[in-house]
Amino acid sequence: VCLTCCSRESMVRINQICHGSGVKFFTGDVFGYHGYMFADLGEHEFVEEKPRAAKGVEDGPEAKRARPDPADTTMVKK
Repeated sequence: VCLTCCSRESMVRINQICHGSGVKFFTGDVFGYHGYMFADLGEHEFVEEKPRAAKGVEDGPEAKRARPDPADTTMVKK
């Protein structure tokens, strides 16, 4: 459900109905240069791309760390 140009009371009431029914809810509005957006997605899963951790090389007291390859990434489900 997407909602705009409503009173706060209407937004809260409709969001509570959507949340109780497991329906995703979005609301927002713009006032000149300012605005807001709110999303109640309940429980959801998404995937985030993260760089793989590089393994360091340990040679003596001045151990150098290998720099991670920016092209070497993994997908993390959250």
